[in-house]
Amino acid sequence: MTTHRNLPCILLAEDEMLLAMMLEDRLTASGYQVLKAARLAKCLELAESAPIDLAILDINLAGEVSFPAALALRRRGIPFVFSSGYGDDDLPEAWRNERILQKPYDSRQLNEALSALRAA
Repeated sequence: MTTHRNLPCILLAEDEMLLAMMLEDRLTASGYQVLKAARLAKCLELAESAPIDLAILDINLAGEVSFPAALALRRRGIPFVFSSGYGDDDLPEAWRNERILQKPYDSRQLNEALSALRAA
């Protein structure tokens, strides 16, 4: 589902504004078009219908979990990675096999996760 200018489109769900801006810069520099969502409602709207290729979902979006958006992405066959500042021990069983970017993560870890998603 590549967007205009043949750039892959990534959904970035992140509620920490500075982190979202930094990630958007990194992703844009890496050749992605970025759609951002800071709240679950917007993330879910984009996950259900936007022309996206990949997604990075912060598990906790302003106190709401992003699992409904992950379900929408899963239904559409769009690969995603969770990001979290918490450990994966508290993840529900249904999500334990998903890749998690443990915050804070660096550019190398981000690139490895994106490469794995694109290969999926």
